[in-house]
Amino acid sequence: MKDDAQEPTVPFRQFLLKIHSRCNLDCDYCYVYHAADQSWMRRPLRMSQATVDRVASRIGEHGRAHALPDVRIILHGGEPLLVGAQRLDDLLATLSGRLAADVPPRFSVQTNGVLLDDEMLDVLQRHEVRVSVSLDGSRRAHDLHRRFADGRGSHARVTRGLRSLTAPDRKHLFAGLLCTVDLANDPVETYEALLAMAPPRLDLLLPHGTWDAPPPGLEHRTVPTAGPPGPAGGAGSSADGGTPYADWLCKVFDRWFGAPARETGIRLFEELMAGILGGSVRSESVGLAPVDLVVVETDGTIEQSDSLKASYAGAPETGLDVFRHSFDQALERPEFRARHAGLDALSGTCAKCRLAQVCGGGLYAHRYDSLNRFANPSVYCHDLAALIDHMRSRIEQDLARSLRTAGSSR
Repeated sequence: MKDDAQEPTVPFRQFLLKIHSRCNLDCDYCYVYHAADQSWMRRPLRMSQATVDRVASRIGEHGRAHALPDVRIILHGGEPLLVGAQRLDDLLATLSGRLAADVPPRFSVQTNGVLLDDEMLDVLQRHEVRVSVSLDGSRRAHDLHRRFADGRGSHARVTRGLRSLTAPDRKHLFAGLLCTVDLANDPVETYEALLAMAPPRLDLLLPHGTWDAPPPGLEHRTVPTAGPPGPAGGAGSSADGGTPYADWLCKVFDRWFGAPARETGIRLFEELMAGILGGSVRSESVGLAPVDLVVVETDGTIEQSDSLKASYAGAPETGLDVFRHSFDQALERPEFRARHAGLDALSGTCAKCRLAQVCGGGLYAHRYDSLNRFANPSVYCHDLAALIDHMRSRIEQDLARSLRTAGSSR
């Protein structure tokens, strides 16, 4: 891994704005409140109007400098809807008004869904904000982790919000569901519970973990010094006694891929399939595409992807803020430049791996340990390899079957 990689920089096209730093749920796997970085404790509750004004100016400046056709603005938290409907309306109006002449914004919000009532949805609809909602499957699966501070499960409130969101006059706003994988939950049952909400797309998220603080089920993994096992090994072959996340995901993939008609999109599978077939993988979690996302906290500080909060205290920090620095200055920071360096940004183990172009070393935060920092494969290395090999095998079988069918019909 080259720490001083000097690849050409890619401008930011995604601006994740932390408009509220607290949450109305206390999910036990949350990387903001229950991981290594606890900087949320010193942040203002809400992004002030002065900060919103400055963020809008900085995004417009960046858009003009790089002739961007548009930008994506992602409202995030904490729980972003805690700002309230009126404040949200004002914030979106400010951003739209200030950016319209420079670089048109496309808005989205990631929410736990609890506050999706008619008043809030009217605001989101007025500004054409695409809505992604966190849901972990069935009531039992969801309420294992996604609870209010008093211990009550949130599933009933979330599904009520989803019913409002998917009403005929609003369902065009529905961007999809985000589900964190839990090995304790049946994979096919989880998928079908999510499918019942008719999402246009699913994000299946691996729980955040590092080599210092491994995710559930991988507590005994050690940092690999060689690439993953060959494709003959398949799911279940790992130097550390199995690939439980691959096993879980492979069951979902088989159910999804084997359906007689497309039921929904699953981002992780679609990105990996693109890589398997020789195309571009454009995801932060897999592949080698340059990262074009930047985070602005409620106090205006400019940071890297907030998933890095799972690594160590201060991991996302850059020392910059929107009041004193431009986004072009952030682009020049070595932390961001390293995320544009492709294979050169990977550990030696990953760079030599047969799956590097598809896997891309996995999510950056998942590579961390206190000795090598991010110069490691992902803590999910063997699981990602087993999943990719399984998917490749299924795709090849499907193509061979299609070719045989086409040949016999001539």
